[in-house]
Amino acid sequence: MSFMQPSPVKYACSCGILNPINKLFFCRHCPKLRCGYCVCTEIESHFCSNCLENIPSSEARHKKNCCANCFDCPCCQHTLSARAANVPVVRKSEETKEGESKESPAAAGTPPATASSKPSAIPTTKKIYYLSCLSCRWTTRDVGIPDQGVASGTWPENECLYQARFNTLVDYYQSIVLQEKQEKLEFMRRKAPKQHKFPSLTDRTGLTVSLIRRQIGWHEKSIPKAKAISIPPAEATADVGSLPEDIFTEPLNLRNITTIAQRHGQPGDQPTAVSNLYPQRRSLWIKRSLRCRQCEHNLIKPEYHPTSIKYRIQLFASYHVPEVLMVRCEQPLQPGKANAILLKLSNPTMYDMTIRILSALPPEEALISPEAFQQACKIKEEVVTSSPLVRNTGLTLSRQNSTREVKREVEDVSNAEIVPLESEFVLSQRDDSKEFDEDVQLPTEEPKFIVWRKGNKVLIRLQFTPADELPPNTDVMLGFFMQYTYVNTVSNASDKKEPTTHALHSRIFINAGAIEKAN
Repeated sequence: MSFMQPSPVKYACSCGILNPINKLFFCRHCPKLRCGYCVCTEIESHFCSNCLENIPSSEARHKKNCCANCFDCPCCQHTLSARAANVPVVRKSEETKEGESKESPAAAGTPPATASSKPSAIPTTKKIYYLSCLSCRWTTRDVGIPDQGVASGTWPENECLYQARFNTLVDYYQSIVLQEKQEKLEFMRRKAPKQHKFPSLTDRTGLTVSLIRRQIGWHEKSIPKAKAISIPPAEATADVGSLPEDIFTEPLNLRNITTIAQRHGQPGDQPTAVSNLYPQRRSLWIKRSLRCRQCEHNLIKPEYHPTSIKYRIQLFASYHVPEVLMVRCEQPLQPGKANAILLKLSNPTMYDMTIRILSALPPEEALISPEAFQQACKIKEEVVTSSPLVRNTGLTLSRQNSTREVKREVEDVSNAEIVPLESEFVLSQRDDSKEFDEDVQLPTEEPKFIVWRKGNKVLIRLQFTPADELPPNTDVMLGFFMQYTYVNTVSNASDKKEPTTHALHSRIFINAGAIEKAN
């Protein structure tokens, strides 16, 4: 099977979506398969992919998710490198400076010495730096950006013409959000019951504190109102800039015109000429972690340092679920004709697994009725009564689950009937040392459907029959349930510290191929 072709073997996630095993995750706390829609993403850290500098989230937000030291080429989007060059400079000699400082008033009338007798300047060189692209040979000198004296200089940026308008709009909408928040807080303050009916034990009327504040000169307690910002509305104008005079007379040179990607790289002004392109600050990369939506446990959590590619938590499905690979079909596929397919199963865990191939779930694992499922999906509310003040006021603070799992039916339908295996079989635990073991394994009595076994891998023969009404060039889909034993080393209860064994089920769909035309 080619690496670039889609996998013919797909697993059904707990939400009913089919994915290959390399795109699925396994939650050890549920325990169930999770796909990309069953997890939520969290940002762990921001870093620059060029200088590998970790940047806090607040600083990254302030810098608009861009690195302050690295730049991208505006023409080809490659990283710009700082290049050094030597330029001659004229520096006055120390002797001349000392002679000028020690010159007396009496000697002011004497004529100065000639340049041939005593030089007044010494030629030297100075290093200057500019940005250059090693891919397309673009430099900052092409657009007239001055060179800097240090490699990490403050390179000027092309400011947007409408930056002042954008800043005004941002301030305006921030003031609106603040005003709405204050109004909401004021409404909740008035609606909520007062915790203390009287300010003090001696004040029965509630007027003492107010009179004291007025005598002192203090103002009454109130929430400060947000300052209203007024902005002039945008006005439409019919004044459109004229085209250049030579646009109809001079031939068009596409090398001097920017592409769509180059204009999108600078959305502020979107220059039309290549000579107006400016360096772009390199966008920051992120390290993200994935969390199960049902139990809110981490499934993927990377290392914090950007140079590390390891994971602190990695619950990929290929590390916990048996992997099923399709080898081949024994005969050409014909409708209504019995056939067999060879499947290779491997055990990725450090414990033995007992595998069963079923055409349907057993009665105790069958799906519940829709009414019972809706009853089980009801959100449970827990009444918080720990505070006596809340208990006396009669308020009920309910806490509900953030998410709930809604099981969906698998849309793909199997159009072939499989023959369940006669018995279950055992997949040995994973042992990397056995891969290089040259000892000949003694022949053991195996079931008839097992063709080959080595280490933690086994090759089985599964019989099936495609449906009778399948037309030619129709893909044959095999659907079955695989029951396997999983040893869970994570215990949610404090009293149980030993690993527990669970019998889990995974629904698998295999694309065996297309029906061939009858001769």
